[in-house]
Amino acid sequence: MSIKATIASVILSVLKDDFQLENAAPEVQPTKDGFEGDFTVVIFPLVKLLKKSPDEIGKELGGRLQERLVFVESFNVVKGFLNLKIKDEHLLEDFRQGIENLRQKPQRNETVMVEFSSPNTNKPLHLGHIRNNLLGWSVSQILQEDGYDVIKTQIINDRGIHICKSMLAWEKSGRKETPENSGMKGDHLVGKYYVEFDKVYKDEARALQEKGLREDEAKRQAASILEAQEMLVKWEQNDKAVRNLWREMNAWVYAGFNETYRRLGVSFDQIQYESETYLLGKDLIQKGLDEGVFYRREDGSVWVDLADEGLDQKLLLRADGTSVYMTQDLGTAVQRFEQNEITQLIYTVGNEQDYHFQVLFKILKKLGYKWADSLYHLSYGMVELPEGKMKSREGNVVDADDLMQEMYETAKAKAQELGKMEGLSEAQKEASYEIIGLGALKYFMLKVDPKKKMLFDPKKSVDFEGNTGPFIQYTYARIQSLLSKAEGAGKMDFANVSLNAFEKELMALIGSYRETVSKAAASLSPALIANFVYDLVKSYNSFYQNNPILNNGDEAVKNFRIELSRQTAAVIKSSLKLLGIETVDRM
Repeated sequence: MSIKATIASVILSVLKDDFQLENAAPEVQPTKDGFEGDFTVVIFPLVKLLKKSPDEIGKELGGRLQERLVFVESFNVVKGFLNLKIKDEHLLEDFRQGIENLRQKPQRNETVMVEFSSPNTNKPLHLGHIRNNLLGWSVSQILQEDGYDVIKTQIINDRGIHICKSMLAWEKSGRKETPENSGMKGDHLVGKYYVEFDKVYKDEARALQEKGLREDEAKRQAASILEAQEMLVKWEQNDKAVRNLWREMNAWVYAGFNETYRRLGVSFDQIQYESETYLLGKDLIQKGLDEGVFYRREDGSVWVDLADEGLDQKLLLRADGTSVYMTQDLGTAVQRFEQNEITQLIYTVGNEQDYHFQVLFKILKKLGYKWADSLYHLSYGMVELPEGKMKSREGNVVDADDLMQEMYETAKAKAQELGKMEGLSEAQKEASYEIIGLGALKYFMLKVDPKKKMLFDPKKSVDFEGNTGPFIQYTYARIQSLLSKAEGAGKMDFANVSLNAFEKELMALIGSYRETVSKAAASLSPALIANFVYDLVKSYNSFYQNNPILNNGDEAVKNFRIELSRQTAAVIKSSLKLLGIETVDRM
């Protein structure tokens, strides 16, 4: 058991035996800078229970702990905080054991499904998809590191009127253009025709308005939208020509998506397609009607009344019998729990869909599915760019491929300006630019709490100073350089080393890795990992600047500091991996 866990356990025992308090568990945390001690016990929660002042409680509890714990050297009480100073030899032994524990992740024996990405097949992935993918991927990695089995999934919106718009435009003006003969990625090619359809459609609607039709009438009667609707009907009737074109153009898009995913570093264990799931849920509608959970209106449409849940009435089936997105999501959720032994399903979707998921979860609960309480909407804020930055080829949407290329080019320019890659081969430089550029993108996106809206500035993210991915990658590379010069030195036989404040802080941070992962898993927040690794890097740099390592005359101290550096690098690498970020050994 670690020193921190031992302190917490003995506090429970002392409070029960000496103060007659059951289940009182004050927080134990590392002592903050500026105060003497290694661990701090927060006294305030005990004040009302014991009806004593914080100072009285702190002195009494500190005395009892010093009596019972051989490793407590001294204690002090400052404004409601009990600070415990631990003997160096015990801190070193705790560190030694903690290193072993870092390699042993817990086994939860639970499977969590994380849904993310889930794009439409009528256009390329964009900036919003970048945050979605990075968040979903990182949460999946964090859950795995905390001992859960994880299934990464997405449902691709591959059918509907928007898909028919791209198909129709290509049929009319594509001139047999393909990704191969055009040199365009498939998703970009299809997106091009989606934009083209929209231009023609708007021109048609404008012309009808000029002839006297109202705007809404003109939009409904424009020739292009009528043709697209006719194509959708043919698709649903399984028309051979329409289905063949649909398969061909979707294949182009999937190939393009896969290129983007590979560069972004994400993948999926399961993929669902709306073309295969859009009819799911219709049987649930009948179940809900039979059980009185839903009701049918005079026009034949089916609704659910959620007024008693603080919501409103929600359409589930149109009067013509066709389903809506909610119908499909009901069926998809049931299918996922039927086909997988999962204990939780997490939907990574932007906060504009908050209401949709509130309704979805409440309906499933009304239908009697016990696992409805295990559904969670990981709602995140939108991403904005500084005005005028990186206009995409589609005008107002920042293309994911363009953004990743911009990050690579920015990292290359910055690294060349600072002379960071001198001595590397061209191939090594190119690989490093890619790792640094995408690392900057991922770190900048993930260091912000998911619930918050964020402003992303590509150039600021690629900075080798401050709270950025490249700064953390650079510190890792600096440690690798030091370790290569140490030529394998550094061992754990340093029982007589006297610790200073820099070393203690660094040891405490390394030791808190596993706890930080658990907190990040519980809150589904990669920002906790990002801020942790930044704190770790800052602490190491302070230690590095204030403590001689390789040229230290004391062999035991030298070995200890080399080992401390090695363990810091290991935790940096593990933390960055949870964010989907790679490291480089030289920068």
